[in-house]
Amino acid sequence: QIYSQSEAPNCATVLRRHEHVGGDLVRLSSCGRPLAGIKVELLDEAARPVAVGEVGEICFRGPSIMNGYWQRPEETAETFRDGWLHTGDMAKFDADGFIFIVDRRKDMIVSGGFNVFPREVEDVLTTHPAVAAAAVIGVPDEKWGEAVKAIVVLRPDAAAEGSELIAHVKARKGAGSAPKSVYFVGAISLT
Repeated sequence: QIYSQSEAPNCATVLRRHEHVGGDLVRLSSCGRPLAGIKVELLDEAARPVAVGEVGEICFRGPSIMNGYWQRPEETAETFRDGWLHTGDMAKFDADGFIFIVDRRKDMIVSGGFNVFPREVEDVLTTHPAVAAAAVIGVPDEKWGEAVKAIVVLRPDAAAEGSELIAHVKARKGAGSAPKSVYFVGAISLT
């Protein structure tokens, strides 16, 4: 398994073959560790490295990283800050240096000053036995700035109330990540 982007050709991190052994499902959800020659940091809004277990933006530095976008100086300046290529992907390190992608920066919901990553809330919702699929979005909210809204598909012959699913997320992720509303649909479009 590898992780990178066009601006950092080939790959920047890898989960090697021997790291797949043992069936550690948490480890298997990682995008691995940085390759030799590629410096990877998880940086906060002030371009400071975050602590182990905290979420920061994946940033690259190294000889294979591109120099900039052809004739697009504004995009180059936005992507390259403080000597780092900012990927837009949010992740956290574990104690062994494995990287776990949480979500995209642009998908992050800021609700009441808390950063909420839709994928983390979706992952919790889909652990509920009645939920077949979930999508989480931010919606404008006068009080919170943005409110977390869950769009949920229930399993056939299953039932759940919105309040039950909100409590399910609240118990596992805290009140800041819990949806303020749940909208039930028959299906979610997939690509």
